[in-house]
Amino acid sequence: MQEIKKGLEGIVALDTRISFIDGMQGILRYRGIDIEQLAGMTYDAVSYLLVNGEIPNEQELAAYSARLKTERRINGEMTDIMRICNYGSEALDSLRTAISCTAQMDYENDNNSLEANKNKAIRLIAKLPTMIAVMYRCKNGEIPLQPDDDLSHGANFLYMLRGEEPSAIEAEAIEKDFILSAEHELNPSTFALRIAASTLADAYSAIIAGLCTLKGPLHGGARKGVMEMLDEVAVPENANDYVLYKLARKQKIMGFGHRVYRNYDPRSRIFKEMAKKVAKENGDTTYYEVAENLEHVMYREFLEVRGRPIYPNVDFYSAVIYKYLQIPPELATSVFAIGRVSGWTAHCFEQYTDNRVIRPRAHYV
Repeated sequence: MQEIKKGLEGIVALDTRISFIDGMQGILRYRGIDIEQLAGMTYDAVSYLLVNGEIPNEQELAAYSARLKTERRINGEMTDIMRICNYGSEALDSLRTAISCTAQMDYENDNNSLEANKNKAIRLIAKLPTMIAVMYRCKNGEIPLQPDDDLSHGANFLYMLRGEEPSAIEAEAIEKDFILSAEHELNPSTFALRIAASTLADAYSAIIAGLCTLKGPLHGGARKGVMEMLDEVAVPENANDYVLYKLARKQKIMGFGHRVYRNYDPRSRIFKEMAKKVAKENGDTTYYEVAENLEHVMYREFLEVRGRPIYPNVDFYSAVIYKYLQIPPELATSVFAIGRVSGWTAHCFEQYTDNRVIRPRAHYV
């Protein structure tokens, strides 16, 4: 009998030029560029890199950013759909519907050429922040705002969500969030997307497959869980008892551990540094201190009991940032998708380019 790898752990399924991970060394690169360097760029530049395969020059970036800004707006019909989609504890349900409706309204929906697919990618990248902000404001009885073309991708999202321009540090934080969330090889949502794309389903269908997979609490939904945990712990002094209580009952503590990384997730280092900056500007560092205490206790307990430490993953300190940016937990997974959609579209195109239907076997018992 062939060896079975539950969860396909350690299985290499395909070649990719999009991203590289060294889980032992804690390295992440998008198209050969270290994540630490990418985090200092704009989201537009990183998005261009993922979608087009190379860093844009000044003229290319200006044209790409201008194109994204022209595609930010959604029509009245889409706004009405946002009003109907009165989501509950998870806004991703409404976002899924919104993307399905966007596909219905896209005249290139059935055109699977590379040019048409890149047009779809630009529309999705541009419109996701608008959709989420409009959904949130409609749900809360507030008037949806029009995009501000003078603001960056991240700053415009916070403006449309909250009704006021973010500070420079807040804008930097959300841009970094989108960049660090943009791509991560064959994570569950990206693999689901590539399975859909391998059947030659259209790009919207593939993106929706990825979006539905992202919702799970063991994937993109973990960020929402961390935000709720921060409120549950409440003050730094409670971190020790909280962790011990959870571990004694074999309950999962959200935001820790990763299938690939055996070292500190490089994205989490950047998020932690940014969370500290946002907390200091806010004038109340409680959420940051709660998170830092949780990290210390988890490291200690796993090192002592299991002989190896455990580290925070990408969801942990990003959730701290979301708390300070006043992003409610029910939006957390959808905001993750704003960044990830660039990576998703890149994988969709790569699958179309060298396609073979993804169809593994199962061992019958």
